[in-house]
Amino acid sequence: MTFHGIALGCGNFGGVGSSPAFFGQGSTEEEAFALMDRAWENGIHWFDTADAYGGGRSESFIGRWRAARKPEGLVLTTKVFNSTVGDPADVGLAPDRIRRQIEGSLGRLGVDRIDLYLAHEPDPRTPLEETIACFERLVDEGVIGAWGLSNFDLSGLAEALRTGRPALLQNPYSLLDRTDEHGVLPLCEANGISYVPFGPLSGGWLTGKYRRGEPFPAGSRMTLRPEPYEQFVDDAVFDGLDRLRDEAESRGVSMAGLAFAWVLASVDGAVCGPNRAEHLGPILEARGVALSPVDRERIGSFFS
Repeated sequence: MTFHGIALGCGNFGGVGSSPAFFGQGSTEEEAFALMDRAWENGIHWFDTADAYGGGRSESFIGRWRAARKPEGLVLTTKVFNSTVGDPADVGLAPDRIRRQIEGSLGRLGVDRIDLYLAHEPDPRTPLEETIACFERLVDEGVIGAWGLSNFDLSGLAEALRTGRPALLQNPYSLLDRTDEHGVLPLCEANGISYVPFGPLSGGWLTGKYRRGEPFPAGSRMTLRPEPYEQFVDDAVFDGLDRLRDEAESRGVSMAGLAFAWVLASVDGAVCGPNRAEHLGPILEARGVALSPVDRERIGSFFS
């Protein structure tokens, strides 16, 4: 199976990513169901989660939605590395731990096979070849359809390729984070690896919600978990956002829709992670925004 297109990121279901401090928070089950319903109705049939999102709540919400809706053709990605119970000692990619964790994922999702299984981040304590060998055995056993990597840099990807062939790489990529263009993307292309990033809107920065000289909106990522985005509090970034806003207005689309369209025009797809069903609008809007290679280069220059 080739993985491409838009995936619904379910990291906000029952928490905020894998952070134990937010287990039980984030989107409620009712909100998650509404979001999955709207995504499905609009042709987004690929859901992306992880065993530790919300301490397992994300997978459980998806599993109960599947049981209630019985969707035909749903593609599921889940990931392994972080603890589902917030235990800092219970992490990693050791084969015996992967075996234990995938049983939990299968049970919560209510499936007997996961389409795509990702290593959520590198594990310095476990040789990568052992992890990949375990993934390959899971493929052979029919427990997973394919495996891939997330949050692996160029050296990590190169190391993986010495042992096996990941189907997909999922790293951050957006107008505000183009690090992977230097080495990672060419290596993926050369080896037939799908590149479907997360963070296409850089934690909401490319939606226009953050304004120069104004307080961050209550409940935004910059008030809940600002650390990954603090480098964007910079005049050059705000200048680029002003240019992106002008470009979006000239096209009659939202900033978020244009920024997401830029990613879709650049790589194989993207994972979107809206909090509520109404936030899916710009993602759906992006599918109707046509950008030529010249458009893509010009818009990219707003932040260079």
